[in-house]
Amino acid sequence: MSHDTQSAFYTTLQSLMWPEPGISTERDLYVRINGASAISVSKREVQFVPSGIADFGTWFNLFNTEKWKRECGLTDLSLALTGEGTFELSIMLAARERSWENVLTEIITLDPSVDGGLLRINLQHILSEPHIDGVAFFSLKAMCPGKLTDARWESRDTPKRAPKLNLAVTTFKREEAVIRTIKRFATFMETSPVAANMHLTVTDNGRTVADHLDGSDLPDCVSLVPNENLGGAGGFTRGLLETRDRGDTHCLFMDDDAAIHMESLERTWLFLAYATDPRTAVAGAMMTETHRWAIWENGAQFNGRCLPLHMGTDLRKTFEMVDMELEASLPVKWNFYAGWWFFAFPVDTVDHYAFPFFVRGDDVSFSLANDFNTVTLNGVVSIQESFTEKESPLTWYLDLRSHMVHHLTLPKMEIGKWRVLKTAAWFLLRNLPRMHYETIEAINLALEDVTRGPEFFDTNADLAKRRADIKALTVNEAWKPLASGTPLPPHRETYTPFWHRTMMKFTLNGLLVPGFTELGSKILLHASQRGHMGVFWGASEITNLNTDRDKFYTVRHSKIKGWKGISRFIKASIAFLSEYDSLKSRYRKAYNEYTGETYWRKKLNMSQKIPMQREAAE
Repeated sequence: MSHDTQSAFYTTLQSLMWPEPGISTERDLYVRINGASAISVSKREVQFVPSGIADFGTWFNLFNTEKWKRECGLTDLSLALTGEGTFELSIMLAARERSWENVLTEIITLDPSVDGGLLRINLQHILSEPHIDGVAFFSLKAMCPGKLTDARWESRDTPKRAPKLNLAVTTFKREEAVIRTIKRFATFMETSPVAANMHLTVTDNGRTVADHLDGSDLPDCVSLVPNENLGGAGGFTRGLLETRDRGDTHCLFMDDDAAIHMESLERTWLFLAYATDPRTAVAGAMMTETHRWAIWENGAQFNGRCLPLHMGTDLRKTFEMVDMELEASLPVKWNFYAGWWFFAFPVDTVDHYAFPFFVRGDDVSFSLANDFNTVTLNGVVSIQESFTEKESPLTWYLDLRSHMVHHLTLPKMEIGKWRVLKTAAWFLLRNLPRMHYETIEAINLALEDVTRGPEFFDTNADLAKRRADIKALTVNEAWKPLASGTPLPPHRETYTPFWHRTMMKFTLNGLLVPGFTELGSKILLHASQRGHMGVFWGASEITNLNTDRDKFYTVRHSKIKGWKGISRFIKASIAFLSEYDSLKSRYRKAYNEYTGETYWRKKLNMSQKIPMQREAAE
């Protein structure tokens, strides 16, 4: 332990994150307070009286030694604490499938008269044997009144590069959200030590943001780019092209509301600066607005369908959280992909730009087609509206198109025509028992459009016609205001018995049962239940409520609509199977063209530019 801050140059690898209104105020995700201690979120400090404890063994504030050693070759590590008072400091190291190790327990004193209360604890020894790679975290127990005002994980190792990171945000008529992001970013840039290496480019697909700005709202660190509305695929591609034209080395795709802790930007930049592999990219996790303590996905895999990783992990539970982070420390698999709510990557590694999907699937294809070395970082997460809440005939249409195209375009995703069709059949069978016949129409339309070939995506890159078509067919499955006093059926809270579910599956949930409209149950489902297959069986009428319970829609059993959807699917399937070999050849040829820089510059009416020289220092 040392008070000497001048003996060597230390770089902060990771500083503390704190609860933040609008992002997450789940305090136990940041610091666990026990006994006589209290937290001030506004001051970002913890105050203690004797026996007060602050435990930073949390997902936002642990330090992943395994990931930093493997990906960055880390050889030196210190914990720097700033504050006042005498404490028992305990540092733990948790490794995979082993007992946790207490690597340090000492009485320390933070003296404001010495180095402003800074104490640096050398932890270099935990990076080598006999210690096992894992995640490290610390806790403090007060021996007298005191406070902790700062804590940082630091290293004397030299960064390998100074990335020039351009944040590429795409927006469409969400002026308030994106202006709020601009202001948050500008405030962050005023004090961030990496500010000189960051810039924000806002791609405005709606061409409306400028009308809501005045001169003071657009600082020098932000660029606003009006763009053709070709969805997220076109918007983020424009951001990537702007990054290239600026001469920046790295690009970060991010949502327009930037529902992240701004410290995530520093963590990402620093990891990219230290990474030994220049192909290294950082994928942000996702949590939902409804449950800001649970992981929706911490990265994902694609193989026939999207498989979110670590979904449902409760970050409030220490052992569950640590197990997730240790699993996430392992190298990702070949079919891993990163969501574009937060994805930072080196531009020189990009061989393929987005496929013109408009939205949905562009992020999957981008990760699978480019040779990134992708990692996740604890605390780097975006808060999103639940995908379950967004679900509609249009999203099902978009998802099926992209799922099938991934297998048609990418050789490493080749699974054969029957398994590709199985994906489409799975989409159909997910919706048939829950009587979402309008969604089935959209699914059939997606299958037919994929069979039309890759040219359909090129000529319909703005998706204007299909969006209008699907909007027109969405009547029963559109959310409607719930008037006070509207009678609702009983809420079905649990699955029906196994024997009942099995029987109903054999009848296609009543489609083969005469008079099922009257025989079936009328039930109410909450938003979180919409994707749970077990609750639908035996129902002939389902009323769905949104999370706020101020909107609803009702679907009802219909043999005519059900069999019509099945018949159309069979016809479209026969056409797809007969054309499969030709389709695969056409899609693979078109993929190289449609994901090329020349194609997108022409599509977005951009000129070919020679990049500015802003090379990263290797």
